[in-house]
Amino acid sequence: MTHLQPGMAAPDFTLPDQSGTPVSLADLRGRKAIVYFYPQALTVACKQQACDFRDRLPDLSQHGYAVVGISRDSIERLARAHELDALTFPLLSDEDLAVHRAWGTFGEKNSYGRLVEGVRRSTFVLDEQGVITHAFYNTKAKGHLEMLHKRLAFSD
Repeated sequence: MTHLQPGMAAPDFTLPDQSGTPVSLADLRGRKAIVYFYPQALTVACKQQACDFRDRLPDLSQHGYAVVGISRDSIERLARAHELDALTFPLLSDEDLAVHRAWGTFGEKNSYGRLVEGVRRSTFVLDEQGVITHAFYNTKAKGHLEMLHKRLAFSD
């Protein structure tokens, strides 16, 4: 399984957002970006993580970061989640899992003591050129933004 590391160029992608508009990694060039992968929209943990990103977006934007969430959900499901949670950043649909596989976020994982195949909740921080500065695999939804805040050394 691919395991991306800091210093590596992030794999390119073009995926439809919640309204069907294509979004590419190239669209994020020139800005720092946080790209996060999550298992399924409209579930408790994924909603919490998305709302945490939404609530912290002004702070992240102030530090020069754009945020993009990626899941294997359909555009329709992403549109519902985007609207229900009043999200202010794009959610991208990767139904065929090609981008998940390229980023190493789909594969074997431990789920309640069993090995299963699925989405590994993961977050990547990119610099303005699309180079990975931080790679966090198998993250937890709860407390994720606080961890990112510390790792990115934001001063309030």
